[in-house]
Amino acid sequence: MDVTVTPWVTENTLQYENYREDFERTRNITWLISGIVEFIISLVGLTGNAVVLWLLLAFHMQRNAFSVYILNLAGADFVCLSTHMVSSTLRLMKYTGLYSNMVSNVNFIMFLFSYIAGLSILSAISTERCLSVLKPIWYRCHRPKHMSSVVCALIWALALLLIILNVGFCALWFGYHNGYFCGLTAYSIITWPFLSFGLLFGTSLVLLIRLLCGSWKIKLTRLYMTIGLTVLVFLLCGLPWVIGYVLLYWMPTISYMNYIIVHEVIDLLTCVNSCANPIIYFFVGSYRQQRRQQRRSLKVVLQRALQDVPEEGGSQGSPPLETLEMSGNTHVT
Repeated sequence: MDVTVTPWVTENTLQYENYREDFERTRNITWLISGIVEFIISLVGLTGNAVVLWLLLAFHMQRNAFSVYILNLAGADFVCLSTHMVSSTLRLMKYTGLYSNMVSNVNFIMFLFSYIAGLSILSAISTERCLSVLKPIWYRCHRPKHMSSVVCALIWALALLLIILNVGFCALWFGYHNGYFCGLTAYSIITWPFLSFGLLFGTSLVLLIRLLCGSWKIKLTRLYMTIGLTVLVFLLCGLPWVIGYVLLYWMPTISYMNYIIVHEVIDLLTCVNSCANPIIYFFVGSYRQQRRQQRRSLKVVLQRALQDVPEEGGSQGSPPLETLEMSGNTHVT
């Protein structure tokens, strides 16, 4: 029996093939460009955070509440950027056929773990700074000595516990699938960043009001600048990831190409967020230095970024170089 192919069937088939080729070409170009950019940003950020970790750990810098938080935040950023580097490498490896779904899933879990921990640590930094401003006498006299270390340890433990429960109850690699507890842990993982953001936004707003308003006005220090810029960068680059993730989940009608573009953009923004923090520390630490003070060590620059001494007369408000170097030999946690 002869089969007659009508012209409109042939035309639709050709249009579909052309559309699929264009779509795959656009998708591959998007993945390639975003993979290369993400790899470069991750490499820069890993170097910056490695320097921060090295200075805080190897050079016995002066330890205070906020240097402990910065140490843990740098650790979270380092893990986050490592996952971005692995992700970009896997994306580029799709062209060689060496892509692994298993490695990709593990990498996403590690990213989620570091993202939750980093946001929680940033919220703790802002909260403790707000507490030190609202209750200065209690903070100086009655604050527990190792509170920042305990808070960071609890944050890491809770983030790890949530991830383990989610992996176990959702049977990603081990355990058994339990629909109720899987949904509960997934809801907790999604809710936690929004709760942390609410705490971060509220305490940051209080600090901003105290810096700018009337009789409550307090003097600006480098520590305020460091915290403020870090929070601002997170709001612009870090927060869009969790918002975009929720919106993409609740918008199933979005086209696949738009989904890819939004996903790549928010991934790049989180990469920029983790990369920007070391740049902020060294920018604030070296800001408004005199020419004769230009060649300061990275250690002193980082100490200046964390100092809580009001600037006096523009560029003269910081302790002298000798004082900063001597203070690096003391440890206060």
